[in-house]
Amino acid sequence: MLLALVVVYLVISIGIGLFAAAKVHNARDYITAGRHLPMAVVLAMVFATWFGAETVLGNSGAFLKDGVSGLISDPLGAGVCLMLFGLVFARPLYRMNLLTLGDFFRRRYNRGIELALSICIIVSYLGWVAAQITALGLVFNMLSDGIISEGWGMVIGAGVVLLYTLLGGMWSVAVTTFVQMIVIVAGLFYVAWIANDKAGGVATVFAHASNLGKFDLSGAEWRDILAWGAAFFTMALGSIPQQDVFQRVNSSGNEKIAVWGTTLGGLAYTLFALVPIYLAYTALVIDPDMVNALLTSTDIASEPTQRILPTLVMTHMSPATQVIFFGALLSVIMSTASGTLLAPSVTFSENVMKSFFPQMTDNQLLWVSRATVVVFTMLVTWYALTSDTTIHQMVENAYRITLAGAFVPLVAGIFWKRVNELGAALAVTFGLVTWVGGEILLHIEAISDVIEPQVYGLIASAIGMAIGVACGRPAQESPPASNAAPANAQT
Repeated sequence: MLLALVVVYLVISIGIGLFAAAKVHNARDYITAGRHLPMAVVLAMVFATWFGAETVLGNSGAFLKDGVSGLISDPLGAGVCLMLFGLVFARPLYRMNLLTLGDFFRRRYNRGIELALSICIIVSYLGWVAAQITALGLVFNMLSDGIISEGWGMVIGAGVVLLYTLLGGMWSVAVTTFVQMIVIVAGLFYVAWIANDKAGGVATVFAHASNLGKFDLSGAEWRDILAWGAAFFTMALGSIPQQDVFQRVNSSGNEKIAVWGTTLGGLAYTLFALVPIYLAYTALVIDPDMVNALLTSTDIASEPTQRILPTLVMTHMSPATQVIFFGALLSVIMSTASGTLLAPSVTFSENVMKSFFPQMTDNQLLWVSRATVVVFTMLVTWYALTSDTTIHQMVENAYRITLAGAFVPLVAGIFWKRVNELGAALAVTFGLVTWVGGEILLHIEAISDVIEPQVYGLIASAIGMAIGVACGRPAQESPPASNAAPANAQT
């Protein structure tokens, strides 16, 4: 019965997405929803797209294992990223009226920088989308009591998300995400209320966590602090040059919506991300034997810590509560998966394919984007099936390449008038070479892991930009002024 109800929910989600697909008439509709989305929908998309499998399953397991230090990158770093993007980056980027973030790099620098950084952005999505596909496999496996393997669950889940994302693009993502956000918030609040009652109340849960030192950072050594800083900046800064965040900003109906929809969505994400973490910790109070067995399990393939929250619901809550929880969990995963499937796909079609076929028509761009969604879905599903990395680690690793290669060219391109093509080229080259070299040396244990390689890459990228600006000529085009009039102002 539980599986049947979940299937009905999936069919309804597909129907909503296909209904929204009727609004797609050209590539701009597919990529930016015609820049007509209201505040509530933009806020919902920012919140729900980032409120993914790692937020519910990955972060909760990380807190149970490592305490508050396990939350440095997500939700803290992720929330800071969204609010920073809204307050600092949304206004100048919205005014440029672009289709993709790669378009910014072409307009500010040249096609070579556009191509290189677009590929970096595309690669960064492999881990993030794969994390959602992995979680879908876990959910279908648990719902079917093992009848559906995790592998087949990944394939089924990827197919469902692909179906409505393929045809409707950003319109389908926007409408389904708005509905899914309502399910997420209502469902998780209800389940948390039930779990809180079973655990003896908020005071009991917090006292339990405090007694186990989950909030204690006083014993941290300098190595720990450096590691936390690297994790925080990788998520907070490395996530900024990302197409999915930019796409939500760029789909807004006007500049004010772009700024505050993103900022408030980031704030909502940061606060509400604490709900599944609290919910998972109640499991340790309610059923410590189950939690400790999963925490100490050596079965990496089944990712045991990510099963804590679903296992709690399946073993200690009523069938009605199970339906609500898994409906909310599927909403969480699908809302993130659909948005993160679309972002790299349109980046590839707009900034990679059009570099080689500049005469591509709007209709051709639309169909190339759809074809790329299919190919990218197959690629990330394969990656999810073959990887033994946890959901939390997949997401943490996703932004290393954009932190090292794309962050400095984006920031300098917007806010530094003297920036030039040489500076951008050196920033990309220095950043990526340093990061890749550091990863290789770290893998063979030739260097210490006190500071992660992507942080060295960020520093090298900044040095490269400074050298290029000092040695080269300023670019012809100035960055977008903060007080310039929007390209297509709407009231």
